[in-house]
Amino acid sequence: MIGKADTLILFGATGDLAQRMLLPSLCALDADELLHPDLRIIGTARSAMEVQEFRNFARAAIEKHLPDHRRGGMADFLNRLSYQTLDVTKPEGYAELAEKVGADKQVAIFLSTAPSLFQPTIKGLASNGLADENSRICLEKPLGTDLESSCAINDAVASAFSEDRIFRIDHYLGKETVQNLIALRFANILFEPLWNAQHIEHVQITVAETVGLESRVSFYDDAGALRDMVQNHMLQLLALFAMEPPTDFNPTAVRDEKVKVLRSLRAIDAKETVTGQYRSGASGGEIVPGYDEELGKDSDTETFVAIKAHLDNWRWKGVPFYMRTGKRLHERVSEIVVHFRCIPHSIFPGAKVVPNKLVIGIQPEEDITLSLMTKVPGIEQDGMTLREVPLNIAMPDAFTGKHKRIAYERLLLDLVAGDQTLFVRRDEVEAQWNWVDGIRATWEKEGLTPKTYNAGSWGPSAAIALAERDGVTWHE
Repeated sequence: MIGKADTLILFGATGDLAQRMLLPSLCALDADELLHPDLRIIGTARSAMEVQEFRNFARAAIEKHLPDHRRGGMADFLNRLSYQTLDVTKPEGYAELAEKVGADKQVAIFLSTAPSLFQPTIKGLASNGLADENSRICLEKPLGTDLESSCAINDAVASAFSEDRIFRIDHYLGKETVQNLIALRFANILFEPLWNAQHIEHVQITVAETVGLESRVSFYDDAGALRDMVQNHMLQLLALFAMEPPTDFNPTAVRDEKVKVLRSLRAIDAKETVTGQYRSGASGGEIVPGYDEELGKDSDTETFVAIKAHLDNWRWKGVPFYMRTGKRLHERVSEIVVHFRCIPHSIFPGAKVVPNKLVIGIQPEEDITLSLMTKVPGIEQDGMTLREVPLNIAMPDAFTGKHKRIAYERLLLDLVAGDQTLFVRRDEVEAQWNWVDGIRATWEKEGLTPKTYNAGSWGPSAAIALAERDGVTWHE
């Protein structure tokens, strides 16, 4: 395992991600004294800036995106920052960056740039001694648009960095409740014996957004919901939920089990998927335009996907996984809903017994709710009256004094520490793309185009029918 980094280089340090997530996350870690006092942070981008200008830029971003109570001594954090102007497409600029880093340093590199710039960046790093065994590199998605382009990117990175020094980021893996999936299953004897086809009837995974295109117009129309959300975030949630118990909580063991899940995904039939594209409607109390209006042209890009997926393995054989994601939906929510099977026989005549249900909330609220059947209080002469009652664990209430963290805080800390557990391995990425490419091929073969749905709804009616054919209702 590589050692702790003493230098962190942020490529794209003046970009949107750096402003909203990276700089605020690093400042919060510094305020909590989780960064080593000697860690240096070097920002780099094409913009010509002096160090003090970059520090002022960082201050403005932090004040905008990080609450006051999490900033701590921001001046101390800003003093960590330095800056190097660099056009990544021009080889001559890397020598100055390498000189600023210095010799014999443990270096962590975060690429928050377009994938088209990965290859010249890596070439420049390697040519100037910044890709040796003391360096590691973190890649921000998207990593390609299909399996072929993803392999090309990974090959370019692998030409200079070994796999144990490549950190592919999926920010969902930094969310507390996503990590809690592992704890929930493998630290509680209550759940693991029931986590299989014998006791679970079906599982629903929803990642719903209320926003439209925002500032991602050109990227999103080339990607669509399947590539933007299913290929990475949703399949990672599925893998963590469904994996076998790893032998240990370490990067190799955890990711080995996730790969097995991803490779067991059955190819999707055309009848097991629905695509949609939003039209104008009411969202958040306002009238909002449709996708084609925001885009300024007609498009067949999907803004909604619903899939009925299957895992062909021993644990999950016969259990459908219903997944849906989309933009301009009724509510912003990410959750996993586990529907357990009915009891084999009810001893309560006339009482409706509802199967137990476990709801794992990921965003905007991080909580866990287990529904149980209980007796309604009162004296009855003819049997019992039963009712479903939720047992709710709200993370902020359960852990007083703990504040909600930005997902990137965990991941940046692990990058600096050299811990790959919550990062995605190459064979995971390729298994995900292999399955997603199969879905797109099916759409093209069958001539499937997105069905329209009104902004502010839960997607096209065909998505409701996809579940209801099996007697399943989406959790809303």
